[in-house]
Amino acid sequence: MNPQVELNLALILFIPWFSILGWLFWAYPRQPRNAARTCFDSAALVLSGVAAFWGMHWGMHNADPHAGAIWKQVLATSVAYGLFLAVLSAALIARWRWLRAGRAAV
Repeated sequence: MNPQVELNLALILFIPWFSILGWLFWAYPRQPRNAARTCFDSAALVLSGVAAFWGMHWGMHNADPHAGAIWKQVLATSVAYGLFLAVLSAALIARWRWLRAGRAAV
């Protein structure tokens, strides 16, 4: 297998699922949709992707070399998925509180 593909396989395989979760994060709730919300959502999605990318590489480089090649992929996938969900969940909670505070002020 191509070394670059092997190194990025975890992320390549999760791109469809990350895209679905990212779209759901972006689309709901539908209102209010202003420039600040668009910037916040964009930053959260980029940060989630960067965290997943970093976690995948960290997992590939720190997996036990004696456990076998498949376990490098398993660790990389688990770390990447966990970081993606952690960042997106934190952004979801922050956005929910921000929108709720904005409604209370109106």
